Amino acid sequence: MVNDIQISGLCKSFATVTALDHLDLTVQPGEMLGLIGPDGAGKTTTLRILCGLLFADAGQVLVGGLDPHRATRQVRQFLGYMPQRFSLYPDLTVAENLRFFADLFQVPRAERERRMAELLQFSRLAPFTGRLSARLSGGMKQKLALSCTLIHTPRILMLDEPTTGVDPVSRREFWEILASLKGEGVTILVTTPYMDEAARCDRVAFIHRGRILTVAAPAAIPGLYSQKLYEVITSDHLAAAHALRASGAFASVQVFGDRIHLSGSAEDAAFLEAVRACLAQAGIRADSIAPVTPGIEDVFVELLK
Repeated sequence: MVNDIQISGLCKSFATVTALDHLDLTVQPGEMLGLIGPDGAGKTTTLRILCGLLFADAGQVLVGGLDPHRATRQVRQFLGYMPQRFSLYPDLTVAENLRFFADLFQVPRAERERRMAELLQFSRLAPFTGRLSARLSGGMKQKLALSCTLIHTPRILMLDEPTTGVDPVSRREFWEILASLKGEGVTILVTTPYMDEAARCDRVAFIHRGRILTVAAPAAIPGLYSQKLYEVITSDHLAAAHALRASGAFASVQVFGDRIHLSGSAEDAAFLEAVRACLAQAGIRADSIAPVTPGIEDVFVELLK
């Protein structure tokens, strides 16, 4: 099977900053792959090179089997790219924005009207065709941006943190749309800072300092965690986390909301006693200490180390 996206030994630097360091990655036809990592990890740079917007210093990228720099026109016919800041025109309505991008991609007039109707229904924007894009909510703007990206029916879609700053309900609706697109056979490469969104992908690639740390299916990710993980609940989780870290007795101490995730190599009884003793010394009572299954964020934090 030929991969829809093939990246081999990709390198890119900006002055003294190394953005990509011999990065390798593949995305198969019809697959949704989530690329996750901290700010500055190289996610946006990777997508811009794949779209032909940046030149790499070394390495090779193929999109749909073609070099996006040597076959720019052909690649743009089947590629859709939605950057972090998609440039909608605020003084145009929803329908006018769609028509503008249809003209930009040279979509035939007869096909354009049919495609617009499909996308408006698909994105649930049909009741708002006459509304200026400047007056749309954040979630509606993102759905309009996606619709504009899809107006020429691309078979490969690249999205750069498409739901950042969007409310939870709109985030869920947006991912439902992506799931529908994947069901139609569209290949999707999406970057996201949200670990729960990454779990919706077929595979997740962890990127840090321009390198891929690992690639795995969401169901396989907990197995990458090397130690047993516990969740600690106390009345003062911040003070408790500080005390646990200061003790130096635990491999990892991470705060997740109002709870602490704690890992170590001791046997259960000894481990639990060590946690209670550490908290007691700090004058903190543990309401609950229980083993939990590592999540994507737990694994990512461990991989970063």
